[in-house]
Amino acid sequence: MTPEVLGMILIAAMLFAIFIGFPISFTLIFLGVVFGYLGFGDLVFYLMTFHFSASMLEQTLAAIPLFTFMGIMMEKANLMERLFTSVQMALSRTKGSLFVAVLFVATIFGAATGIVGASVTILGIMSAKTFNKAKYDVRLAAGSITAGGTLGILIPPSIMLVVMGPILNVPVTDLFAAAIMPGLMLAILYTGYTLIRCHLNPSLGPVVPEELRPTSMKQVWVEFFQGLVPPVLLVGSSLGSILFGLATPTEGAAMGAVGSIFLSLVYRKFTFKHFREALLKTLEITTLIMILVAASNFFGSVFSRLGTPTMITEWMMLLDLPPMVLLLIIMAFIFLLAWPLEWVPIVLIILPIILPLIEQLGFNLTWFGILVAVNLQTAWLSPPVALSAYFLKGVVPEWDLTDIYKGMMQFMCIQVVGLMLIIVFPQIVLWLPNYWYGN
Repeated sequence: MTPEVLGMILIAAMLFAIFIGFPISFTLIFLGVVFGYLGFGDLVFYLMTFHFSASMLEQTLAAIPLFTFMGIMMEKANLMERLFTSVQMALSRTKGSLFVAVLFVATIFGAATGIVGASVTILGIMSAKTFNKAKYDVRLAAGSITAGGTLGILIPPSIMLVVMGPILNVPVTDLFAAAIMPGLMLAILYTGYTLIRCHLNPSLGPVVPEELRPTSMKQVWVEFFQGLVPPVLLVGSSLGSILFGLATPTEGAAMGAVGSIFLSLVYRKFTFKHFREALLKTLEITTLIMILVAASNFFGSVFSRLGTPTMITEWMMLLDLPPMVLLLIIMAFIFLLAWPLEWVPIVLIILPIILPLIEQLGFNLTWFGILVAVNLQTAWLSPPVALSAYFLKGVVPEWDLTDIYKGMMQFMCIQVVGLMLIIVFPQIVLWLPNYWYGN
């Protein structure tokens, strides 16, 4: 049996093991050792040692626990709830105002949390009662919450982009800059869709009841200032220092982590219990990601040494299909894989496999990375799995799962439109990094 064929069996075994529920990290390590030993002998053990050591010494990945901690501490300070209340009060006489408030808050805090499950859960807890009290359409409400929650994996500083940078061999700063315009574009598309629907059918998002309106504009401005300015300054200074080259991603993340503690103290939300919970949650998430990073790097190196990626690239090129058709096939493949898998295994396992083909086709890797990010975001809203639906159902049990699915499907279609716009107009992604860094 040739090493290339052994690599194909390796991929089949990996997908089978993951789909039936084996732990991903240990599956990758075990299969890498077994198939690597069969393919090229004792060298596999040196390869494993090298990649585990290199992964743990990768400085850029140190930003992961710091950004995670920043988001969790801002959650604990209840800043999202305060911002939602202020936007809701400011637009209380506007049809569909609660949709705008949810999406606005989701966009701001997407930059802070970066974790879809946490964003959807908090948005659901925060806004569902208000939606029900104001008699808003459940489907549109569920769609706006779940779609807004997915913005966290795209809008920088996104943990997914931090992980993706070293894999694509693209600076994380380039990916951060490239993700800003697509993230804002999707938020505007979501908001525009809800406002148009409410304009055509006011019963979907009526003007909020009198008791939910502010008693004075002073109350609105105080809430808005206290809810918006501090988190925007924190995220803006952390992200801005990275984008403008004043700090590395790790240094910028450290600034954000320290700033989140300071904000918690200012808002008198800091307790040692919350601090301890934030540290433990950060440790849990970071450990999961770092072990998976090391395992997938080792697995990918075994797979590459067997020569299978080169064989797949040559085979795909022999199909003589236009590059854009091959890109659409790859996007469809990633979309389907995102149903059973989260972004971590797809970014860490699948991307290195298809990367040689993307390089052979001559696509810009920054643009391709953002395409993958938006594609994975779309899969979060796509039945039959659509984990966002279950996160929302868990905190709003009175909403029927069918209605949640139907609401999500509307926004998934908008997401597909956004994905196609990025494919047709690459400058949506590339303009900002080109402007800032001259790439």
